[in-house]
Amino acid sequence: MEFLAEKIGMSRTIAKPSIPVTLLKIKPMKVCEVLEGGKAIVAYHQGKSLNKAIAGQQKKYNLDKEYNKFATLEVGNTQAGDLDLSSLESAKRVKVSFNTKGRGFSGVIKRWNFQGGPAAHGSRFHRRPGSIGNREWPGRVQPGKKMAGHYGNEKVTVQNEVVSFDKEHNLLVLKGSIPGFNGAFGKLKIIG
Repeated sequence: MEFLAEKIGMSRTIAKPSIPVTLLKIKPMKVCEVLEGGKAIVAYHQGKSLNKAIAGQQKKYNLDKEYNKFATLEVGNTQAGDLDLSSLESAKRVKVSFNTKGRGFSGVIKRWNFQGGPAAHGSRFHRRPGSIGNREWPGRVQPGKKMAGHYGNEKVTVQNEVVSFDKEHNLLVLKGSIPGFNGAFGKLKIIG
């Protein structure tokens, strides 16, 4: 069973000892068409995008204007209609896939945790990467060298324990942290 979710943020439980938890809002979705192999085409609301292709899909599946995005997920439904969320109530563990926070073009100290040089006394080596090559052989920079570059905004999958699920508000509480910024959009799958 797969679901699409939005990360609300982190909190903690009141019990002793207190546990750090992450709150996820499960997206309300409609199952449009059930495919073979337990997969289905689902529709959900995301943003305000609308074009002729989306309008054609809405007409094909008799959907409201608010359902403007489509995805293929593994679901428990056997027929079209509202997505069945009952499996989340008994779930113990989930696998969550989100994109990490994007940090743009970063230097080696932020990206690879390089130490850097002394801050004073005219060292002229502060946050730079330092030497990047060997000697006359191989006479080039080796592939995979840790250097400055794009950091973050890559898909990361983690496994978390389910603390609770509020069916009324579609709120899932997971133990620990998950990647991504507050408001990030990702996928979760029940594994136990």
